[in-house]
Amino acid sequence: MSVAHTVTLKLPIQLYNRFRRRADKTHRPIEIEVLEAVATGAPAEDDLPSDLSQMLADLGALDDAALWQAARQHFAGEDVARLEQFHLKRQREGLTPAETESAETLIRQYERAMLARAQAAALLRQRGYDVSELIREPA
Repeated sequence: MSVAHTVTLKLPIQLYNRFRRRADKTHRPIEIEVLEAVATGAPAEDDLPSDLSQMLADLGALDDAALWQAARQHFAGEDVARLEQFHLKRQREGLTPAETESAETLIRQYERAMLARAQAAALLRQRGYDVSELIREPA
């Protein structure tokens, strides 16, 4: 049996609203959306595939300017739209095996991009920068 701990967070209104919109779209509690974001953004290094562990290690070698650039990278709008289309179709009628594979590939790319953004922001924060502006930027 796993033990759960309660954590109380004060989220900036923009971030809260982002989670609220996502929760409304998926018809899930906001707590689940926040928990998923935390779990995705802070995986244990032992749980990461070697290519992701290497990517995170490589980010640590970047200079500050390159880290700021990495922290501001966005997932391509057309890919976000495709993911949303797959999600809606999955809910309506299901996906073909080819569509499922395409959706899973996009999800992996999105997760990789978000992990890189989060790690770059964390490294910048460790280097003493105020990264609060990144929270206000859309993913």
